[in-house]
Amino acid sequence: MNNDFERVLLSAKEIEKITEKLAQQITEDYNGKDLLVIGLLKGSFVFISDLVRHIDLPCKLDFMSVSSYGSSTSSSGNVKILMDCSLPIDNANVLIVEDIIDSGNTLSYIVDYIYRKGASDVKICTLLNKPKRRETHVDIQYEGTTIDDNFVAGYGMDYNETYRNIPYIGILKKEIYS
Repeated sequence: MNNDFERVLLSAKEIEKITEKLAQQITEDYNGKDLLVIGLLKGSFVFISDLVRHIDLPCKLDFMSVSSYGSSTSSSGNVKILMDCSLPIDNANVLIVEDIIDSGNTLSYIVDYIYRKGASDVKICTLLNKPKRRETHVDIQYEGTTIDDNFVAGYGMDYNETYRNIPYIGILKKEIYS
């Protein structure tokens, strides 16, 4: 384990089991439907990569890059779309894939945005849910696991663009980010 972490929150094997279970449910729920999976960059890139490889049906894949954190450890609430989807969204069944939901501000904004672009259905899949930090309600249809209010990194998630390549999710020591 990297010395910058207090402890491992989820091992690579635990993440794999969660991802496979989510993909199985998504496969069942979207069977016979067209599916457009949209990953929110950068944090979800590892999770979405593993998730879509386990979804056992044809799907389209696109990405958006949004920001509300900058180099902070909490959301500013000011959501900026840095890169929009490239595929058409009209009448699409959209599954937004996120690494972690805490305040809910970004996801609430993005769900509304995707509906305004013409999607017929929008659902959310997140690896981690941090409800103690929730400021805005979001409906999460596919949730990997709920976590306490700790600052986590690894498996695509970062602090100040570092730790994305760690294969597990760990709780960062406070002295690293304070």
